Amino acid sequence: MKPVETEFEGLTLYPRHLDAAAQKALAIELVQAFERAPPYRPKMPRTGKPWSIRQTNFGALGWVSQPQGYGYAARDEVNNAPWPAIPEALLALWQEVAAYPAPPECCLVNLYEEPRARMGLHRDEDEAALDAPVVSLSLGDTCVFRVGGFARGDKSKSFRLSSGDVLVMGGPSRLRFHGVDRVISGSSQLIPGGGRINLTLRRVTKPA
Repeated sequence: MKPVETEFEGLTLYPRHLDAAAQKALAIELVQAFERAPPYRPKMPRTGKPWSIRQTNFGALGWVSQPQGYGYAARDEVNNAPWPAIPEALLALWQEVAAYPAPPECCLVNLYEEPRARMGLHRDEDEAALDAPVVSLSLGDTCVFRVGGFARGDKSKSFRLSSGDVLVMGGPSRLRFHGVDRVISGSSQLIPGGGRINLTLRRVTKPA
């Protein structure tokens, strides 16, 4: 599928980039990987309030929320083990759309399983390699995705991301605020029991 330019420079959408067969194969692989790194419910650093989603990671580094703040860790503290490797299909996806000379080091996996699950406006800014894009893949139920400016209160707009859609946030849009307003339950049959899985590929450290 050809990319669709959005009104935001550096924000590119690839609708249905993964076909139904590729989505199903990846979903099966993810479920198997979850046995080694079970998704958990993070907590806000200062308040300790639990999030409405669960998450886990693949790759050499995992994005984590700790009492002292957000950052990356080489081990899954819940299981005291390294994170599983990033699936080959996702590494291939990065090569296709990222246009970056080094591979991703983290794949953050967010699971939206409850009707109230959402993600408030935020920026992905914990990486040293801010010249690398964030590559996001949606699986399962459609979500209402919101993109804003470079301050939390800037004007924003929303659009839908469906299963198989790939969104690349890079260049001038790398540090835009963005989030998920809601997930449309029952809009996909990919994930048993419903819900949405979002995978974001990130380069964390600057390549040598």
